[in-house]
Amino acid sequence: MKIWVDADACPVVIKEILFKAAERSKTQTTLIANRFINTPPSQFISSVQVAAGFDVADNEIVKRAAEGDLVITADIPLAAEVIEKGAHALNPRGELYTIDSIKQRLNMRDFMDTMRASGVNTGGQSPLNQRDRQQFANNLDRLLAKK
Repeated sequence: MKIWVDADACPVVIKEILFKAAERSKTQTTLIANRFINTPPSQFISSVQVAAGFDVADNEIVKRAAEGDLVITADIPLAAEVIEKGAHALNPRGELYTIDSIKQRLNMRDFMDTMRASGVNTGGQSPLNQRDRQQFANNLDRLLAKK
């Protein structure tokens, strides 16, 4: 298993959890972003900077992810694509996407886009909290234990 991180919007605290887990489990972890991402010196952690542009980083992750790999992303369409390839997808709040849940999330995302387009203020996500971080770490550990 390799870990691929949609790093442009990944919170720093989640990256720190990933860095510790990569070292502890000796799992190759690659952060992919449109900008330079600083990573600690490690044989298990690297970053790839892709060109700027819509979905460039997402497309690179889809290209590289293989069956059984883990992708860290809050991007619902990206999660759907990697699940279709047989990879796992975990969001920074600790939600593990499944074939069933990703369909529901895509439908909700489309509905919210329609609401926003019609002028409804749908608000935004609440800030990442301790419970989210703990859920992320727990689900990450479960997936790495199956490696």
